[in-house]
Amino acid sequence: MAQTIVVTGAAGFVGHHLLDLLHRSDPNSRILAWRRSSADDPKRPPRPLPDSDRLDWRTVNLLDRPSVERELKDTPPDQVYHCAGVANVGGSWSNNTTTLAGNLLGTEYLIAGLRTHATEARVLIPGSALVYRPSTSAIDESSPLGPVSPYGLSKLAQEMLGMAAVEQDGLHVVITRSFTHVGPGQALFYAASSFAEQLARIEAGLCPPMLSVGNLEARRDLTDVRDTVLAYQLLMADGVAGAPYNVCSGTAHPIQTVLDGLLAQTTVDVTVREDPARTRPSDNPLLLGDAGRLSRQTGWRPTIPFERTLTDILNYWRDAVAVTRT
Repeated sequence: MAQTIVVTGAAGFVGHHLLDLLHRSDPNSRILAWRRSSADDPKRPPRPLPDSDRLDWRTVNLLDRPSVERELKDTPPDQVYHCAGVANVGGSWSNNTTTLAGNLLGTEYLIAGLRTHATEARVLIPGSALVYRPSTSAIDESSPLGPVSPYGLSKLAQEMLGMAAVEQDGLHVVITRSFTHVGPGQALFYAASSFAEQLARIEAGLCPPMLSVGNLEARRDLTDVRDTVLAYQLLMADGVAGAPYNVCSGTAHPIQTVLDGLLAQTTVDVTVREDPARTRPSDNPLLLGDAGRLSRQTGWRPTIPFERTLTDILNYWRDAVAVTRT
């Protein structure tokens, strides 16, 4: 049966990859791709946005409640992937008001509109593993909550809104607690993209062979974004309303390993230097997840090798740098 699918934040990193997946795998559905008026991220070069007669791009400001209401009333969706929001963890200390508004109010206005105009819609809200209290071992969904950043706090509040919509309004809302996902097209405030962009510029002779890094000792559970959005699609179909799901690989990579993997793919001689400005005020030494609940519910497993992810990120930035030189 043909479905009407809304993807908020469709021009962003995760939204863009999700659109690609939905467009390939769900040929009978109509996709309403919501984006804000200035969709291109200034920290990331513009990418061609998918275009077909099944994609309907709409400019919607999620912080404008009447606008959200009009869109949902005009075209009630069957499915909603709520990918919009503020994702810069490190920047959330200096932009906590923007972070809270983007992740909390935007979600509240979306849920309010669905409560009125699309009560049968299935909704997926991608949350964050940063809602958890720091841990020295793998985290599952029963682990204690305790965010240590304004970003984590905003995502916990967002999650609570989704849970309340299930318990109080009977909406079908599935929550993820997504661990770090990386891939081509990610913004520069993420380590892998930052390293790859600097390397691409050094290779092109656009800057001295000096690569600035933050904390290389932190260990992160890294999943390719293309595996992550596949988990979202599977949860949209089979996820239990009100149940949070970790989306993660189950393997913690030191950030040093990310850097080493990228350096192994270039022949330039690079000097690495630590930049205090790239260090967060609070940085968990380990963030490792257990995706057992997700795997049992949907059969999902990550399939894209870590080395391919790094190759694709570096090649993305090589292409981007080449474009800026023409």
